[in-house]
Amino acid sequence: MLAAYISHPDCAKHDMGDHHPECPDRVRVVHDHLLAKGLLDCMEMLDAPLATQEQLARAHRTSYLDEFAEIAQQVAPGTRRQIDPDTSINEFSYQAALRAAGAVVLASDLVASGRNQVAFCNIRPPGHHAERSNAGGFCFFNNVVVGIRHVLANYPIERIALIDFDVHHGNGSEDILFNDEQILMCSTFEKNLYPFCGDVPMGRNMINVALAPRSGGDAFRAAIKDFWLPALTRFQPQMIFISAGFDAHREDDLSTLQLVEADYLWATRQINQVAAKSAQGRIVSVLEGGYALPALARSVAAHVASLIGE
Repeated sequence: MLAAYISHPDCAKHDMGDHHPECPDRVRVVHDHLLAKGLLDCMEMLDAPLATQEQLARAHRTSYLDEFAEIAQQVAPGTRRQIDPDTSINEFSYQAALRAAGAVVLASDLVASGRNQVAFCNIRPPGHHAERSNAGGFCFFNNVVVGIRHVLANYPIERIALIDFDVHHGNGSEDILFNDEQILMCSTFEKNLYPFCGDVPMGRNMINVALAPRSGGDAFRAAIKDFWLPALTRFQPQMIFISAGFDAHREDDLSTLQLVEADYLWATRQINQVAAKSAQGRIVSVLEGGYALPALARSVAAHVASLIGE
């Protein structure tokens, strides 16, 4: 059974300006490196559809969806509209955001239905900072939550785990999912880094582990062994989603956690083992952060190789 690889050219048209770390080249370098490594030969390549308003509304308030669509429509060609100090949209951003969320919906269908055991979504804009009623942190729609809620609404799956190893806490995912008993969210992130929260979990279904700056791979692996794995064993997820951010890498200027490719490979193997025990191996992985392009490409390749058993 081939793994699924989902992306779309629209994801590279969203552009927040010269020298912005969340740049169009992110999806390009990931694709090119996976191709060069031969990993795409082992995957079914599919184009992301556009997410529907019904799908988005499972994660976001309708008022926010209407407001964001209206703002996006007002962006003139060749201009940008600022959403927060670090986040802006151009004329193509809304379409790209719909593709990003739609990619995860498609991945969710493929994996939940049994057509593919695992799927990787090479998409942007990222999503895990998008709250129920707010964009921010480079994010507009919470792609991974849209996918999770799509599965719960359409398939006989009752327990889903969300694993988030981006260096920044997934405050948007926590805002939407806290105290949802069907979802267990396990997160590691660098302490005292944007969005400057997460140390105190919002709900009982949140396993948040804040890691000290420069603590490295040993601390990251200990957090997974000591906190995530016992909680996942108790929860017995029937499907796993991953907010796969690679900005904790030691080459990434947006953090100081100092992880390397071997840490992402190891973490993915632990997730694979959990999925094999209770989730029939079903995993959907969704690209979040990662801004040092060579390190991003290598880290994603290590992650995907582990996901597909290479």
